[in-house]
Amino acid sequence: MKKTIDVVGIGSAIVDVLGYVDEAFLTRNNLHKGSMQMMDEASARSLYTQLSQTTECSGGSVANTLAGIASLGGRCAFIGKVASDQLGAIFGHDMRSVGVQFDTPPAASGPTTANCLICVTPDAQRTMATFLGACTGLSKDDMDEQLIAQGKILYIEGYQWDMEAAKSGIRQAMAVAKQQGSKVAMTLSDTFCVERFREEFNALVTYELDIVFANESELMALTQAANFETAVGTVQGRAEIIAVTPSEKGCVIITPNQVEEVAAAPVAPLVDTTGAGDLFAAGFLYGYSQG
Repeated sequence: MKKTIDVVGIGSAIVDVLGYVDEAFLTRNNLHKGSMQMMDEASARSLYTQLSQTTECSGGSVANTLAGIASLGGRCAFIGKVASDQLGAIFGHDMRSVGVQFDTPPAASGPTTANCLICVTPDAQRTMATFLGACTGLSKDDMDEQLIAQGKILYIEGYQWDMEAAKSGIRQAMAVAKQQGSKVAMTLSDTFCVERFREEFNALVTYELDIVFANESELMALTQAANFETAVGTVQGRAEIIAVTPSEKGCVIITPNQVEEVAAAPVAPLVDTTGAGDLFAAGFLYGYSQG
């Protein structure tokens, strides 16, 4: 099949709520700084009431990356589940308005559209608390195989492994992509996510993925290595490309034949790191899709 789309992404359709907090806020609410943790709807609502000023925008890791690719001129499509509610309508409008194709039917019943409370501390670090809501309804029925076959790259997020139906659907999508000669890329998403699914993620990196994105802590969690250099050596050769972002140090690109370090461009003042890894993936995937 002709490849008419640069990247097809499968991920969580989430509306982000950003608020600026102090360190005491994280301690008071038992939030592990720099991580993402799941919350039920009541807990998310309680946390939201504690935020004084917020900014709301559509998000989700893969959705952010696709928006970035579209801004660079790439053609993208997103598969993700929202509810048939106001937030779901906003998410769909936001994705289409930036040029990302989004046609997954909304859930007619069940929980509301997902939201993620992003707490930004003065050092610009983000800590996330997520209510998955309608995202949990993503399944095999939502995997548009014709759409997936049209993509040069299928891009998925590790967060989806927390939902058995979504994971099953993604494995089906990966099989379709491989059959059609597409590359399969994945972000490991979060340290805690890696720890929950370390065995499965290691198998994916070794046998099924072509491109892998991780930050330093996620790579360390995956390999359980004593130091970063050992972790790099442990994964080298297990995928075509493994791109690691060790924060302010820039990025490390690992291929079977070499390891290349690229320094970060200085930014001052640094205000908020939310989505930084997502946009790094956007630039990388867009460049890769263009050959």
